Amino acid sequence: MSGHSKWATIKHKKAATDAKRGKAFTRIIKEITIAARSGGDPDGNPRLRSAILAAKGVSMPSDNIKKAIMRGTGELEGGQIEEVMFEGYGPGGAAVLVGVATDNRNRTVSDIRHVFAKNGGNMGEQGSVSWMFERKSQIFVPSAKVTEDQLMSIVLDAGADDLRHEGERWEILSAPEAHEAVLKALEANHLPAEDASIAMVPKNLVKLEGKNASGMLRLSDALEEHEDVQNVYSNFDIDEKELEALEE
Repeated sequence: MSGHSKWATIKHKKAATDAKRGKAFTRIIKEITIAARSGGDPDGNPRLRSAILAAKGVSMPSDNIKKAIMRGTGELEGGQIEEVMFEGYGPGGAAVLVGVATDNRNRTVSDIRHVFAKNGGNMGEQGSVSWMFERKSQIFVPSAKVTEDQLMSIVLDAGADDLRHEGERWEILSAPEAHEAVLKALEANHLPAEDASIAMVPKNLVKLEGKNASGMLRLSDALEEHEDVQNVYSNFDIDEKELEALEE
């Protein structure tokens, strides 16, 4: 199991708790607002479709979704949100990308720098680690819903590059340009995605153990907790047994 998928799986397990705290709502509303800047019709806006899918996944009321779209299209005030990607290193030298959506860049820069420093990492310059990642369509489907052969036939025909088994879910990786086609192919075969996004996937992984492993998870968790953070990506790799022990 690859590092980026491990963290995606950890985040998936925490989703129910996040939803109860309202954290998931805040994050997804920002994503809908930003995505809607490119058009308020989800049929012609793949990023908005994915954001609405995530919203429905946490049972967000349709009125909240509608207002977020209207803020993004300018029909309602309050859509002045800037997207920024911060880069840095965590314990053991693992590369970290932090995607944020903020209405106060200076405040957020200071906050994120503090989180890195407090948790054994350090924030780097733009371009310092982003070259270690590539943009990919990343879609997850429950493994109980479909066999590997069935899913492979569906997604490869739609333009997907890779299919991986990640615990209780299948992970489908594609070029960003194939994201919409793969989603539509899944829908046509009655296989709704649990999560679907354009993610930053690491090209190579850094093996972490002991204090570096636990420290990296603490840093990732602390970054995820910040109200402006939308996504955290890293190239860490932790042994499965050690990861399970750290999660307990």
